[in-house]
Amino acid sequence: MYRKILITTDGSAVSKSTACAGVKFAQQLGAEVLVLFVAPEYQYPVYVEIIPPSYPIEEEYIATMRRTGAEHTRPIIEAAAKGGLTHAALTEFANSPASMIVEVAGREHCDLIFMGSHGRSGWGQLLLGSVTNKVLSHTQTPVLVHRLLKEPAS
Repeated sequence: MYRKILITTDGSAVSKSTACAGVKFAQQLGAEVLVLFVAPEYQYPVYVEIIPPSYPIEEEYIATMRRTGAEHTRPIIEAAAKGGLTHAALTEFANSPASMIVEVAGREHCDLIFMGSHGRSGWGQLLLGSVTNKVLSHTQTPVLVHRLLKEPAS
């Protein structure tokens, strides 16, 4: 059915719980897992003429975000490895996480996108989270939206 599943994470507790459910789903199918963390692109300060000494340079920012992505994807990758699944993790940079999720799913030939109904933006929304809604609107890849019955403890 599905051979390669893209599992997204934003590092939140809700997202981690969803990602673990995605790994269990992949185990049932014997599918490969690709975990994706999308970091915001580097933003130059508005006052570009003078960059404050405490403001990170682009290379520092990228290195920090790659480390952050590795931290957020590590438990998911470990769960996939423990389950005997082929797995990989990516950290990509984009100001639109939804667009990057759609792009990576196509570029990496994923059969399914597995993501939560809500992520970092939380449970306060009445409908689907904005990133999930945008992915559903812009992809031709099937999307499985996982909804947690109760919020995990942080």
